Amino acid sequence: MDEAVSLARLAGELTLSYFRNRDLRVDEKGDGTPVTDADRGAEALLRRELARRHPGDGVLGEEEAEKPSQTGRRWIIDPLDGTRAFTRGIPLYVNLLALEDEHGIAVGVINIPALGETVYAGRGLGCFSNGTRVGVSHTAELAGAYLSASGFEHWDESVLLRVKRAGLRLRTWGDGYGYALVATGRIDAMVDPEVALYDVAPMPVILAEAGGRFSDWSGRLDPAGGSGLATNGAIHEAVLALLGG
Repeated sequence: MDEAVSLARLAGELTLSYFRNRDLRVDEKGDGTPVTDADRGAEALLRRELARRHPGDGVLGEEEAEKPSQTGRRWIIDPLDGTRAFTRGIPLYVNLLALEDEHGIAVGVINIPALGETVYAGRGLGCFSNGTRVGVSHTAELAGAYLSASGFEHWDESVLLRVKRAGLRLRTWGDGYGYALVATGRIDAMVDPEVALYDVAPMPVILAEAGGRFSDWSGRLDPAGGSGLATNGAIHEAVLALLGG
């Protein structure tokens, strides 16, 4: 866990060197999403370090081809989650790193370099923010609970209306940062209607160790399910019901 935190912070330092740089070049990938030299450089850095430290481990990242595992372990990288926020100079982007073994996600890290905060967990070790043990909120009712999302443009309007009518307070502290807010008890739920595995790989262990819950929108504990929901646990089923109608 400590090694994963150190690696994520290394990636964060690299991305900070590009942050709010007027000369930052923003390219568009085939799917229409933005990518920068910070994204590419951070993933390349992590891959080099992992190849040196754990040469037999697999690596799955957003920007490069997957490296097969020879050990049964796989590192999952999102080198810069929240690239749109990053390119606009908004300090809520994160670096995500997870380690998967035969039992699932064993270690997860959400590094928020522009804010100087790292939220991380290891299976059976607890969840921490900068070395301090943290946990989810105790909110037990939907009315008044804070729910965040990466954005609302991909939401079905009927789902959005149900959530609004349930009395939840809607915000867009999005991407990995929103999951960090749930794990540390600052908000109560984070919702992603469309995600890739690398977007949410750290979340199952982080939320579990913080006393909360992560699932896809069908309720499965599956970071590869294509959607994401993190809550304090107490309101999870109620939020799932709203999302599924």
